[in-house]
Amino acid sequence: MPSRLLQVIALTLTALGLAPGAAHLLELPVKLAYPPALYAQVTSTLYALFGPVGGAVQMAAMVTVAVLAFRSRRLPQGRLLAASAAALLASLLLWAFLVAPVNGEWGSSADVSQAEFAAAYARLRARWEYGHVAAFIAWFAGWLGMAAAFTMLPPAGAGIRLQP
Repeated sequence: MPSRLLQVIALTLTALGLAPGAAHLLELPVKLAYPPALYAQVTSTLYALFGPVGGAVQMAAMVTVAVLAFRSRRLPQGRLLAASAAALLASLLLWAFLVAPVNGEWGSSADVSQAEFAAAYARLRARWEYGHVAAFIAWFAGWLGMAAAFTMLPPAGAGIRLQP
């Protein structure tokens, strides 16, 4: 297995990458009950650091896991790590195709009336919220696969003896 330090970095970055999606998931029932004007006001101000910080952490995590998968390609854990890197990439692609276009449309609605602003948010709310849920599920699957790869026992007879 590759360097333990790289494993710790990958686990840490990927765990931190779970935070934005978990936050969206926990907020979902409450935010969906908000009237459109309140939803628009909260959503347009609450997530200022999610993109710059969360996005950077998630990109770094995906690259780190991909490097580990490449370095482990001849080991039993290699396939799990490759699947994990693919799941993390899928999460980022889900966000890019489902959530990012909504962010763009909402951003272009900033200079309209309050009613039009709220209507724009109401119209795209489900896609934005459930896009985050889909991306979180893929990210969590990637984290689980990586954790499983890092905790795999060596094959029987690999020369490792447990001390009594």
